[in-house]
Parts: sequence; structure tokens; C-alpha cells
Amino acid sequence: MPRHARGFDTDAAFAHLSRRDRKLGTWMKRLGAIAPDPRWRKSFDPVDALARAILYQQLSGKAASTIVSRVEAAIGSDRFHCDTLGRIDDAGLRGCGVSGNKSLALRDLALRESRGEIPDLRRMSTMHHDDIVAALVPIRGIGRWTVEMMLMFRLGRPDVLPVDDLGIRKGAQAVDRLEAMPTPKELAERGERWGPYRTYASLYLWRIADFAIEAKEPTKRSQE
Repeated sequence: MPRHARGFDTDAAFAHLSRRDRKLGTWMKRLGAIAPDPRWRKSFDPVDALARAILYQQLSGKAASTIVSRVEAAIGSDRFHCDTLGRIDDAGLRGCGVSGNKSLALRDLALRESRGEIPDLRRMSTMHHDDIVAALVPIRGIGRWTVEMMLMFRLGRPDVLPVDDLGIRKGAQAVDRLEAMPTPKELAERGERWGPYRTYASLYLWRIADFAIEAKEPTKRSQE
């Protein structure tokens, strides 16, 4: 079974995208090359990463970090998985500031891990990114976008295009000078020319969106 490397050749991606899409290529040359993400080479526990993604949802980074630290202290560990999450009850999670919906999501995550339903890094290395999405989105509180962020920023998969992401859609709008953002379907069609480096194109579209609206802060993303 073929194995998927974590990360890709960003120089090759830059050359490919610049050649295939002149409009995007102009922006890329203006913004400069984006270096490989160092997290592509770092090992991590997918269950722990998903638990943190759940805890960070719909909160500011500072507030979420405070809650995560409280939960870590309560379970006596800096790793979230079925065994450590089993050390705290729902009342304890509420005391740490975890909402009822997020508590249910964490319980579902732990249960699925205990059943062996969540692939580890070794197994993910042999799976297509669409199969990883299909394996993880049944988890309560985990949507496609959350998994796509893991695929891009932690696993370094080269050909992921999160078509529902507003920042990416705004970036595509700026590249093509459109009056309105493209729909997810239109963006998927537009992105066909970016394969097999749609991840790298996405990184630029986020930067273009930030640049175009002169954002004071970069677009917030999971896994960062």
C-alpha cells in the first residue's frame, strides 16, 4: 500500500502554480515564497489534536488556551485521549469552562478512540486525504474544515482545498477581481488547475485575503 509523505516540495509547488495560473502567480511573486511548515516533520497524536480543535472552537485563542490548561491540570496530563479524558467527569469539565456540547464531543471522541475507529499517524500515512476526512467527520463536533486543517498544517498533504473557508473564498475573489466571493462549487472548479498543489494555493489565498483587506491580524485557523 503506498505511503503518503508528510509535506511536499514547495519550490515545485510555486513553479507549478505560477505556470498554471498567471493571475495567482502574479500575487505569489508579489508576496514571496512560503516556506515548508516545520510541523510537517513533527509527530503528533491525532486524537489529542482533535480534542484541542474541539476545545478551541468558537473561542478566542486566549480563552481557549486558558480552558485547555485547566483541563490538562484536572486530568494530570498534557495529552488528551480516552484514558486521560476518563479521569474527569462532566461536572469537572464544566468547572474548567467546557460547554455541554463540547463535553459531549470529547466523550464521543474518546469512545471512538477506545473502539479503534480513529486512525493513528501510521495508518493515516497509507490513506488518501478524502478517506481521512470520511473517517473523522462522524465524530461529534468535528467537521470537514477541521480535518482539512489537520491535513494541511499537520500532515502536509499537498492537494487540499477547503472550499467552504471564507478566507480562501475572499482570496480567490481578490485574485479574479470578482464582485462577490465564489461559491464553494465555483471555487472547487476554479481550483482544478491548481492540482496537485491545492494546499499551497490555499496558503496564498489566505495571505491574499489578508493583504487585500489590509487585515490587522492574520486569518485565524485551526491547528496553528
